[in-house]
Amino acid sequence: MPSSETWVGIWRPHRPRGPIAALYNSPGPKYALPGLMGFSKHDPTKYKAPMFSMGMRHNQSRADWSPGPKYLVHSNITRNGHDGAPAFSLYSRQKEPRSFQTPGPGKYSPERADRLSFHSAPAFSLSGRHREGSNSQTPGPASYSLPPVLGPKTVVTPAALAYSFSGRAKSGSLHEGLNKSPSLAAYKVVDPSVYRQKAPQYSLTGRNFPPADTTQKPGPGAHSPEKVTLTKPKAPSFTFGLRHSKYMSPLIVDEC
Repeated sequence: MPSSETWVGIWRPHRPRGPIAALYNSPGPKYALPGLMGFSKHDPTKYKAPMFSMGMRHNQSRADWSPGPKYLVHSNITRNGHDGAPAFSLYSRQKEPRSFQTPGPGKYSPERADRLSFHSAPAFSLSGRHREGSNSQTPGPASYSLPPVLGPKTVVTPAALAYSFSGRAKSGSLHEGLNKSPSLAAYKVVDPSVYRQKAPQYSLTGRNFPPADTTQKPGPGAHSPEKVTLTKPKAPSFTFGLRHSKYMSPLIVDEC
C-alpha cells in the first residue's frame, strides 16, 4: 500500500490474517462479568441496595400452565372478549363537579406550625366518650382464670416436688402387733466425726504463771535520779534561814 506519508519504523498497514476483536462492534461472549441487577448473580465487588420481596417465587416446571377444570368460564367469553349484544345498566346520577374553593387567610393557623419545626412536648386532649364504646362490653380482670402456680399441675412455672399425706391403714400396720415401733429416743445418734471429717477442737484451761520471786520490788516512783551526785557533779545549793521580826526585842544578858 504505497502512500505519500512518511513512515516511521518497519510497521506498515496490512490486512490481518485472521479475525480479530477490533473488527466487531461488541466484545461478544468473551467476557462474562456478573450483573448489577438482581440478588442471586449480583457482582460481589459492587454496592448492593436493600431489596424487599413480596413473596416467594416458585420455579415453574412447565410453561403452559392452565387453571384446569377448577374455574367455570362462561360460554359468552372468547379470546377476543365478551360475545353478545351490548348491555347497559342503570346507575344513579352522579353529582356535578364543584369548582375548587381556595381557602382564605383565616383558614390557616401559623401559630401551630412550630411543632413541625421545633421539638415540643406531647399534648393530649380530653374528648367526650363515644356511644359505640358503651356497647362493647369488655371483660374485666376477674373474668379471666389464670393457671394455678401452686401444686404439681402448673403450666407456666416449674413445679417443685409435692408430697401427699395418705390415711393410716388399719390392716398390716404396726399398731396391730404387740411390739410397738421404737421412738426416736430409742436410737443412739452417731457422732458425725466418726464417718465424716472431724473438725478441730479447743479446750479452755487455766492461766499458768511462771515461777518468780515473791518479794516486793520498788516501783519507778520510789527512785529519785535527780538526787544522784556520785556519777555527776553537783551544782552549788544554798539554804535560806528564818526571817526574824523587826519588832522583836534583842536578847540582853547582864554581864557581871
